[in-house]
Amino acid sequence: MANQASYPATITKEDVDSEALSERIPRYHVILLDDNDHTYEYVVEMLTKLFLHSRTVAWGMAREVDSQGRSVVYTTNREQAEFKRSQIHDYGADWRLPRSKGAMSALVEPAE
Repeated sequence: MANQASYPATITKEDVDSEALSERIPRYHVILLDDNDHTYEYVVEMLTKLFLHSRTVAWGMAREVDSQGRSVVYTTNREQAEFKRSQIHDYGADWRLPRSKGAMSALVEPAE
């Protein structure tokens, strides 16, 4: 094969500049919004299952969303951020509170 391209067998750190790559791929935050229809336990459970956050990190985020009204729970590319937002919206009601009728709200915003 005369026109076969030559590719390195492995990719090294020098081959990929992560800072340059992140400049080309915009980052987005998944932001969880506060409400009064979900318990801290619900938030911690959801964040550990959907985002694989530790319980300690998830509790910190639950406190932040409660006190600040919002918390950045994940940062990634736009497609993945929108998928994770959908997972939050699909997570369902908090069975611990009878008044909880559905999932929490979340939005996606560009990371600055």
